[in-house]
Amino acid sequence: MSGTFFGNFDLASLAIWMFWAFFAVLVFYLQRENMREGYPMQNDDGSVSANQGPFPLPEPKTFVLPHGRGEVTVPNGQFEDRDLALRRTSDSNGYPMEPTGDPMVDGVGPASWAPRRDVPELDGHGHPKIIPMVASDSFHVSAGRDPRGMPVVAGDRAVVGKINDMWIDEPEQLVRYLEIELDPEFGEGKRLVPLTMARIHSDRVAIRSIFGSHFNNVPRLASDRQVTMLEEEKICAYYAGGTLYAGANRSEPVL
Repeated sequence: MSGTFFGNFDLASLAIWMFWAFFAVLVFYLQRENMREGYPMQNDDGSVSANQGPFPLPEPKTFVLPHGRGEVTVPNGQFEDRDLALRRTSDSNGYPMEPTGDPMVDGVGPASWAPRRDVPELDGHGHPKIIPMVASDSFHVSAGRDPRGMPVVAGDRAVVGKINDMWIDEPEQLVRYLEIELDPEFGEGKRLVPLTMARIHSDRVAIRSIFGSHFNNVPRLASDRQVTMLEEEKICAYYAGGTLYAGANRSEPVL
């Protein structure tokens, strides 16, 4: 043979151009997969946005959920319900929207929540992840303060009840919620509070984000042995919304 197979062809140049082509295809694929939820995009008033971006929507794909919970197809072409208790402050998109009612109850602004499925989150064996400690014999408080029996003090220093139990995440082996038994003057029944929104002191459990009058409106549970993903969303959003909406002075700028 009188010549080489590739002659003067630059293999290094071919390798780098193949890499850039592969990288471009990868970016295109990942961006389209990222558009399976939340698209087509909507304006503030619920109409379809004129600018959907440079990438087209992916073809619908059906996912089989574990533990016999059915199937989910995305994108499904359904739009979110935009009938929210908000009013626009400007005709242009992107401006803040003001609540028209009780934002903590209406679930808007910092108190907004996502419409997750109204079923409990399951562990790898198909059992509810989060359960009250009273329903399990495998857990006990081995360190730190046990808040059970402590009074609950709201952000306005009202004593609204006491801690009745702790709700634990069994697979993660940690406390997710505290269960409050309300005094009659502040409501009836029991409510959950995320542990991250409570501070356990030596003689009390403090919840600063909401006041005593707000505890009766904390979303309730349908069952006293499990909490659904939708209930978790609403409970966490309610306490978080109180950080801004519990009092009029909280929604004003601090100078």
